[in-house]
Amino acid sequence: MKKITLLLAFIGMITLQSCVREEVIVQDPYDNDTISEVFQYNNVNFTSGNGYSVLLNFPHSIFSSDMVLVYRRSGNSSSGAIWKLLPETYYFDDGTLDFGYQNDFTRFDAEVVLFGYDLPGLSSDFRLNQVIRVVVIPAYFGNKTANPVDTKDYEAVINYYGIDNKNVTEINL
Repeated sequence: MKKITLLLAFIGMITLQSCVREEVIVQDPYDNDTISEVFQYNNVNFTSGNGYSVLLNFPHSIFSSDMVLVYRRSGNSSSGAIWKLLPETYYFDDGTLDFGYQNDFTRFDAEVVLFGYDLPGLSSDFRLNQVIRVVVIPAYFGNKTANPVDTKDYEAVINYYGIDNKNVTEINL
């Protein structure tokens, strides 16, 4: 009986022995799910024909939790383009509203609206052949409560989020 018990105990120890498995964790240096991107829309025109409103369709849908910043090229300097964050307003010398730009967005597009007084009389420099940049910041970055970057400064935004200006997706309207 002792031999049978000893044999059963030996068989039980062999069958109940656990396997040792080593896990190798490979660190991917690229974070493929939190990539910021920029869409540039050229030849944007605000006319009475489109109600001074332009719909900028994204090349692909974005996540509903992503943050979207919309910039308008307001001119050029020796160091490059000057980008202004929307909404943007301009006032008469007496302090009353002249005109401005506002925007909103969905997962599929951004709408930019020119509003104000006497829009047909507004200089074509503010209505025609505008260049608009839409910066999409993934939710991982955009939902931080304390955002250490000044979003009004386009250059600071692209530097902070590691965006390469060579990778801007250009769309001609």
